[in-house]
Amino acid sequence: MQVEKKENAMTARKNFGRLMEEAHYRGDEIIVERAGKPMVAIISYAEFQEFKQQRRKDFEILDKIRAKNQGAKPEEVEAAVESALSKIRRG
Repeated sequence: MQVEKKENAMTARKNFGRLMEEAHYRGDEIIVERAGKPMVAIISYAEFQEFKQQRRKDFEILDKIRAKNQGAKPEEVEAAVESALSKIRRG
């Protein structure tokens, strides 16, 4: 079961091996904080790869949208976005 938990930096440093195992084997997401401020997250390598793949796909979509609308006036793009959102919201 995936769990998100917080650790302070000193505890994380002392227990890094255990935290790696929890992220890898259990799918836990560990937020490491310094002075109560989130600094980094420890996640499994598989989850990191999924994140990178999704980010790549998202940027590919943005590039296609940018290419399709190259030279269009901002008002035209905004109107098209509003129309698409309206259709999505109506189902």
